[in-house]
Parts: sequence; C-alpha cells; structure tokens
Amino acid sequence: MLAVLEDERQALAGLDLDAIVGTTLDKNRLCGALEGLDAIHLDEECRSMLDAARRLNEVNRQVRNIIAANVTRRLNALTGSPQLYRIPPGYAMAARG
Repeated sequence: MLAVLEDERQALAGLDLDAIVGTTLDKNRLCGALEGLDAIHLDEECRSMLDAARRLNEVNRQVRNIIAANVTRRLNALTGSPQLYRIPPGYAMAARG
C-alpha cells in the first residue's frame, strides 16, 4: 500500500491521469484485501506501516483537493462565472437541519 500511495503522489505531482486512475484501482484492490484482516493480530511493524499509509493517504488527499481547487479557479476564469459547482442554498439549509 505504501508503494501504491507513493506512486499516487508521483502521479498527482505530474498530473498523469492514467497513473492516477491506475493507482486508484490499485488502492481499491488493496483496501479490499486489507478489509478482511483482524487488526487485533497485527504486530507493531504492521501497525506502524498502516499508520504511515494513513498519513501518506491524507497528504495525497490534500494534494487532490489543491489540484481540484486550482482546476475550479481556472474553469471559473475561463467561463467568467464565479462558481460552477456552487451548492444551491436549499441544499445547504437541508444539511444543517
């Protein structure tokens, strides 16, 4: 998983869409394999590797969000509209209530 997450980071850095999609498929496959494991029986080394994977996944998530915000900003600049993906006010109120 650590290797796949590192590959994802490199794909994100290079904006390599094919590699991003490939690593997403690899992550889903690995998550499915890890899902059946009993966390109680993991040794300290495995726990630390899982913790490292969790941290790296969080970093990758933040990078994806930065890229998405940048794309949104560029699309807004090209179209001249303030927000293409604005949530309608009714949805925001429904989420609060």
